[in-house]
Amino acid sequence: MLTENDPALLKDVENLLRELSPKNGSYNHPSNAHAHLRSVLFPPDRLLPVINRQIELGTWQSLFFVETDVYPRRRTVIVQIMGE
Repeated sequence: MLTENDPALLKDVENLLRELSPKNGSYNHPSNAHAHLRSVLFPPDRLLPVINRQIELGTWQSLFFVETDVYPRRRTVIVQIMGE
């Protein structure tokens, strides 16, 4: 997720996810449907400009990795850098 690193805003994001897909909602998927539904709200990739070996973000932007599953898992992050 690419957004402002503000504790109040991040809490708002958590609240939004809980509201949109509550853990104990009525779902067809048998176990962790809420986690799958939350994950579809976040694109699996981000395109960020790199200038002089630095990621260029907006003034208030930060990059966050959001775990939507029922418990933290070991994840792999793949970074691909493309030239001009």
